[in-house]
Amino acid sequence: MTTYPTRTKRWTRAEYDRMIDIGFFQTDDRIELIGGELMVAEPQSSDHYRAICKSARALEAAFGPGWWIRMQGPIGLDDESEPEPDVAVVRGDLDDYRDDHPSRPVLTLEISLSMLTSDRRTKGSLYARAGLADYWVLNLIDRVLEVYRDPVPDADARYGWRYARREIIAPAGSIAPLAAPAAPVAVADLLP
Repeated sequence: MTTYPTRTKRWTRAEYDRMIDIGFFQTDDRIELIGGELMVAEPQSSDHYRAICKSARALEAAFGPGWWIRMQGPIGLDDESEPEPDVAVVRGDLDDYRDDHPSRPVLTLEISLSMLTSDRRTKGSLYARAGLADYWVLNLIDRVLEVYRDPVPDADARYGWRYARREIIAPAGSIAPLAAPAAPVAVADLLP
């Protein structure tokens, strides 16, 4: 019997966007392009979806006018990554992004239940490689907010980068986004 080595195909953002344009994916497929690989996104429980909505509302109040709080919208990080973070804060508004997805959110938030390790390591490394300075993981398992800052190179990390600082904030605590230092966000306002 002849055997063939297993090979994988790496995808570019252009190829991924073309597959979307021609209807290759179904509306409910929940696929993201992460580091050239097509990844299945975390399923949404009621708590997961409520946390997305509550987080978006709290961040909208913190940032105010001039900022767009995107829920599960694509972010064009680089030629091989177009993740769809649960919540991302970008400058401007919807009409500023007619021709392309935003690429540099000032805050990226993942709501995590079943994909906690992946959100910490895989997406954390991806966002650090892109130079995103403020990455938050709302950990629904332990009911805390994990705040990651200061991207640094790390050859052992999945995408060669990681965050140098990690802070764990309990439900009674709060933290100000780097891009809105005068507007602390209460962790309790994010949790379902």
